[in-house]
Amino acid sequence: MSKRMYGQVCPIARSLDVLGERWTLLIVRELLLGPRRFKELLTQLPAMGTNRLAERLQLLERSGVVVRRALPAAPDVRAYELTAYGERLRPLLIELATWGSELPLDDEVDPGTARAELIALYLAEHCPPEDAAGPPATYQFHVGDEVFHVRADGGVHTRSGPAPVPADLVVTCDLATFDALTRGTLDPAGAVASSALTVTGDTAALTRVFGLLRHRDPAETA
Repeated sequence: MSKRMYGQVCPIARSLDVLGERWTLLIVRELLLGPRRFKELLTQLPAMGTNRLAERLQLLERSGVVVRRALPAAPDVRAYELTAYGERLRPLLIELATWGSELPLDDEVDPGTARAELIALYLAEHCPPEDAAGPPATYQFHVGDEVFHVRADGGVHTRSGPAPVPADLVVTCDLATFDALTRGTLDPAGAVASSALTVTGDTAALTRVFGLLRHRDPAETA
C-alpha cells in the first residue's frame, strides 16, 4: 500500500487518496475556468514546481478527473480539462470557497494573489438562475493583466481568456475597482464617470453584469 493512501474502503478516504495531496484541489480550481496548458497551470501555481505538477496531473488523469486534449483552435496544442466526472467537483469546490471565505486571513496570506477571474467564478456560481434569466449575453473583462469572460444564458459561467464570440460588453478596470463593483461599494455609472472603468459595447448591460456578479447574503444563496 502506498504511503500516500489511506487504504480505507470509506469513500471519503478514497476521495482524499486522489484529491487530498497539497495543490491538487487548486489544479481543479484552475480547470473550473476552462482548459489549461501545463505552462498556464504552472504560471498560476508556481510554487508547485514542474515535477509536482506533473505528478498531480498524472494522478488526476488516472482517476478520470482530467483529460489531456488538443485545443479546437490549435490542434497542435494540448491542454488539460475536467472530464464530466471532474466537473462534479464544481459545486463542492464552490461550497468549500464559501466555507473558507469566513476564515480570518492569516498573516502569511499574500494579498497579491487575489484574482478577479476567481472572484467572478465564485460569484457566477452563486448567481440564482432567475437572476440570469433573459436574453443570452457575453461579457469580457480586462482587469489588470487578467482577461476573462462571463456568459449569462440561464446560468452564469466564468471562463479564462477572451470570449469565443463577439462580446456584448467589454469592461476594463483594475482589481480594486472590480472588487468594489462586485461588493456594491461602487456604482457602475459612478465608476464610468470617474474613469475608473471603461466600457465598449452595450453600456446598458453594465448594470446587469454587476447584478449577476455581486456578493450575496447567505440567505440569498441558500
